[in-house]
Amino acid sequence: MSVEARIRGEIEARIRSGEWGPGTRVPTEYELMEAYRCARATANKALSRLAREGLIERKRRAGSFVAPPAIRTPVVGVPDIAALIADRGETYRWELLTVNLHRRAPTGFPVRGSGSGWLVLTGVHHAGRAPFGWEERWLDLAAAPNAADADFSATAPGSWLLANIPWTDARHRIAAVGASAEAAGRLKLKEGAPCLQVERWTWRGKAPVTFARQIFPGEHYQLVEDFTPRG
Repeated sequence: MSVEARIRGEIEARIRSGEWGPGTRVPTEYELMEAYRCARATANKALSRLAREGLIERKRRAGSFVAPPAIRTPVVGVPDIAALIADRGETYRWELLTVNLHRRAPTGFPVRGSGSGWLVLTGVHHAGRAPFGWEERWLDLAAAPNAADADFSATAPGSWLLANIPWTDARHRIAAVGASAEAAGRLKLKEGAPCLQVERWTWRGKAPVTFARQIFPGEHYQLVEDFTPRG
């Protein structure tokens, strides 16, 4: 086994066993050079490979740290972010930022019916002490009249909808985007940083229920779909 493989294997084992949790500082290149009596290029290659695999994050001038595990969700389906974060052992918190009422549907909403008004909320999903994703949420008050009285400072609108309003149809649009100024500020990123944007529309029959635009730092969220060939 090469020295590089040994370094990678031993660091990975500590991470996967839980000995080194998210945020734990990983030895520097110089510390690895001394511990393994190897060249700096070897240490750098090992750390770079671990970063590509999503096990560590390398921060310029700060060092390398164990990365938080990325959430994996199916491409098809409407996930509950609060439950997903809790399932991976982290504390979830929803931070409500704004609440407004709009009479018109959101721009570009492929409406299959007519609404009587839209409750529009923005907020941030947090995992542990770190911001996880920014969300803009539109709820049609014709389909979800109780939303007008719901306490969205305590419960994320997506979680509330899944618990209270059934849906029959959904549409996703997924894109790689640069973080907008608003999302970047809330997620503690540089404006234009690479992010995953998920837009989702849901209906109950022909009546629209909700539109959501969610933006996640690229390393925080994975979309996964298992399938077999038709034959």
